[in-house]
Amino acid sequence: MAEVAAAGGAGPDVNTTGNPTEMAMAYLQDEKTDGDIPDINLGELDLTTDEFILDEVDIHIQANLEDDLVKEALKTGVDLRQYSKQVESELQRIEQASIKDYIKESQNIALLHNQITACDSILERMEGMLSGFQCDLSSISSEIQTLQQQSVSMNVRLKNRQAVRSHLSQLVDELVVPGAMISTILDSPVTEQGFLEQLHELNNKINFAKELSFRETLACSDIQDIVDRLKLKAVSKIREFILQKIYSFRKPMTNYQIPQNTLLKYRFFYQFLLANERTVAKEIRDEYVDTMSKIYYSYFKSYSGRLLKVQYEEVADKDDLMGVEDTAKKGFFSKPSLKSRNTIFTVGQRGAILSPVELEGPILVPHTAQRGDSRYPYETLFRSQHYALLDNGCREFLFLSDFFMVTGNSALDLFNSIMGKTLSMFLKSMSTYVSDCYDSIAVFLCIHIILRFRAITVKRTIPALDKYWEAVLELLWPRFELILEMNIHSIRNTDPQKLGVLDTRPHYITRRYAEFSSAIVSINQTFTNEKTHTLLGQLQVEVENFVLKMAAEFPSRRDQLIFLINNYDMMLSVLMERAADDSKEVEGFQQLLLARTQEFIEEILSPPFGGMIAFVKEAEALMEKGQLDRLKNDEARITQLIRGFSSSWKQSVEAMSQDVMRSFTNFKNGTSIIQGALTQLIQYYHGFHKVLNQPSFRSLAVRSELINLHHLMVEVKKHKPNF
Repeated sequence: MAEVAAAGGAGPDVNTTGNPTEMAMAYLQDEKTDGDIPDINLGELDLTTDEFILDEVDIHIQANLEDDLVKEALKTGVDLRQYSKQVESELQRIEQASIKDYIKESQNIALLHNQITACDSILERMEGMLSGFQCDLSSISSEIQTLQQQSVSMNVRLKNRQAVRSHLSQLVDELVVPGAMISTILDSPVTEQGFLEQLHELNNKINFAKELSFRETLACSDIQDIVDRLKLKAVSKIREFILQKIYSFRKPMTNYQIPQNTLLKYRFFYQFLLANERTVAKEIRDEYVDTMSKIYYSYFKSYSGRLLKVQYEEVADKDDLMGVEDTAKKGFFSKPSLKSRNTIFTVGQRGAILSPVELEGPILVPHTAQRGDSRYPYETLFRSQHYALLDNGCREFLFLSDFFMVTGNSALDLFNSIMGKTLSMFLKSMSTYVSDCYDSIAVFLCIHIILRFRAITVKRTIPALDKYWEAVLELLWPRFELILEMNIHSIRNTDPQKLGVLDTRPHYITRRYAEFSSAIVSINQTFTNEKTHTLLGQLQVEVENFVLKMAAEFPSRRDQLIFLINNYDMMLSVLMERAADDSKEVEGFQQLLLARTQEFIEEILSPPFGGMIAFVKEAEALMEKGQLDRLKNDEARITQLIRGFSSSWKQSVEAMSQDVMRSFTNFKNGTSIIQGALTQLIQYYHGFHKVLNQPSFRSLAVRSELINLHHLMVEVKKHKPNF
């Protein structure tokens, strides 16, 4: 930037590297030295105390220096005085040009002035007109307010008249009895839809007339007579129709469900009677109860009698107990066994009746079974009889609740008044049968049939038969427990010496128990009963005692063990077919079988290998006490044991295997015993090796004749029987 003083032609040099404020102050100082600014008397101005004035001046100068034009001038080195004069001359020139433009446009301005004056006069006239309009509108507004008040008043009167009209029209409509209603009630059959619709209307008019009579409305007396006559006519026709349907139930071979469904379509008839003529409603209800009670009683009595004709002729009696010997009933006058007779202690296919397919299957048709010469166990007849009762009872309860509009205890009382006689007959028949029944499986199946039927009625929310189910169970449970206790006593009192020739094969009494116990356990899995478990536990204890008593009849311990193992194995096999693996019965016999099997293995190993086994047990006992040196002098005994085993073990194992397979009826069980015996033999021989490897016997020369243990295991495997 050029120096400011240079532009003026005189004055000291100014450092242009300073800030803009210093440059301006230098310029002012320069102006002062030139004498352009006159002396100013500042008086007693105290610059030290008014520092804020200088600060404001400094701020003002700083703001001006920020202007773009000033910045540009300072950058280009322009003389500000000369620049100020130039700006002033430019303004004068522009002013002169502006004056000339005004003079040039003076005519247009004058014309514009005249036009504005004319507009003012027009606007003045319009203002007068609008003032007149405003006065007119004020008068119209008052007239509108008057009309609005009149409209509100008219609207209130209209609403009041409409309200009165609605009440009066409803009253008139309810009071008027149309001709169509009269003709329909008098002439149309009750089964037509029009009659039902007009009956609803008549019922409404009767109720309305009753309401008006309480209010003492005079108009009610005008229609009371005709309404009463229509009501009597409707009641008469409805009574005749319903009684005709009820009487149709009594015809032989009638499917009463069809007229019942018809009555349900016209359930409003009974509702009309109940509301308007209770004596007729009671008559119809009593007639229905009497009719259906006789129908159900007759049907179930006939059906139950026919069912008993297809029952097995030979049934269990008091001598058919678990502990009774087979020869007890074989006499001159005893009945021959029927080929179709149901086994007393075996469930067989009888348990299938509890499956959902069989349980809710079609009921038996007695005359069809008679033509086919078919016979059934009692529980099958019981299921068919009670499923028919369940089906009919549920349907009847729903009909009563729907048609007669009863609920709760009222519905149960009405149901019992119809089905009570039939249910009493069932209970009496059951009591007669149960008192002379000794077939515990049949009784137990009947119990579980009832338990499942009770669950079905609960699912259907039909409480009508709940008390009957409880009554039947109260008959069946004590009888089942009594028969079970009789079987327990029969086994407890059995004399083994009266049961014929001794045989190591499974005894028929234990087979009876196994079949019976597995049947009861399998049936009892769905609806468990602790009393049943307790009685089965007592029966199991008696059977175990019986097996031990029978085993005691054998002279040798070996035969006793064979008998015990055969019986335990048979009972366990039968139980595991039906009962769960973790049941108490299965676990108990598994433990007994394992203990007796281990004892038998020791028994059959003793004759051929008893010397070696005794030596091993004796040596191991001394090893534990640290006294093995006491056997050092038994070299002859050890030599005899080693050479005797080496020369005869194969023949002994072969003979032992054949003997075991002949002794046990269950091939799988025999195989398991042989494998256990061979495994035990190898363990004993391994112990024999271990003893002879002790320092006390290492010097024996006969140790070289010991059979290699691995070689022995390979040879032993050859003697294991294969399936």
